[in-house]
Amino acid sequence: MEAFITSLESVAEIVLVIALGYWLRGSGRLGDEFKGNISFIIMKVALPASIFVSVLKYLNRDKLASLSGGLIFTFASFTIGYIVAWLLTKVFRIRKGRRGTFINMFVNANTIFIGLPLNMALFGTKSLPYFLIYYVMNTVSTWAVGIFFISNDDPTVQKGNKKEDFNWKKLLPAPLVGFLVSLVFLLLAIPVPAWIDKTLDMVGGIVTPMSLIYIGIILADAGLKSIKFDRDTILALLGRFVVAPIIMISIILVGQSMSGSTMPALESSSFIIQSAAPGLAVLPILVGQSHGDVEYATNLVTTSTVLFVIVVPILMQVINII
Repeated sequence: MEAFITSLESVAEIVLVIALGYWLRGSGRLGDEFKGNISFIIMKVALPASIFVSVLKYLNRDKLASLSGGLIFTFASFTIGYIVAWLLTKVFRIRKGRRGTFINMFVNANTIFIGLPLNMALFGTKSLPYFLIYYVMNTVSTWAVGIFFISNDDPTVQKGNKKEDFNWKKLLPAPLVGFLVSLVFLLLAIPVPAWIDKTLDMVGGIVTPMSLIYIGIILADAGLKSIKFDRDTILALLGRFVVAPIIMISIILVGQSMSGSTMPALESSSFIIQSAAPGLAVLPILVGQSHGDVEYATNLVTTSTVLFVIVVPILMQVINII
């Protein structure tokens, strides 16, 4: 019951902010210029700052080294997830403009903004080191792999167009740069002045509300009718809430069987819960930058966030069984 209440409260907060964006756009208080600028602020300024501060806040060199073993499990889970999702885009013939969204919905989750508070509420502060393993892999996966599936799914780029110069900015997007810079500071033990840390933390703190407001704007433009359960939406949601946790559970069981040792309960529980966290709040922004189906991305983020309240109690029961 406690897990259900926690998940309900987390989802309620998110839905209320989305509703705020919806109302502000619908009432004409947010114009088209703001809609265009908000994605730049999030992707180029706030998100890199947030990632930089989060890595230095939740990780240190000792933790990074001692928890490296768990990276094998999460790496295997993400790798298999990408393969399964990519194959399903071929089997079900997911149309161009939706493929990148579909694959990212399978693999990458909203860990730091939804997964972290939920993990702490469910398992306590002792689970934080295990959460950080998943967070690091999810961050690398999103900004080093997932974003390329989205950028390469641009429907405005013709298949035969191969004369375009390589865009190095796509190789190192701003959020990934923020993560890499934070690792340099972490590994070299470079001190960050408190006033700079607080400033970056303040700037990074706008990522979640601004991203959710952006979703509300997109919903207002598309209308509430955009929330629907078509075939592509159902398949992506099944991937997020069913396939991804099954892959993680299977890898944990196989790994324990092969090694002959048992993974700590907090570690396995944290991995399983994070593997089913809702889709990235910034997913519609990423898709919009690549001229993809933003309404589809928004629909997936919204529905996965709402349905998460049902998924968490079920997963907790599964965890108790295994």
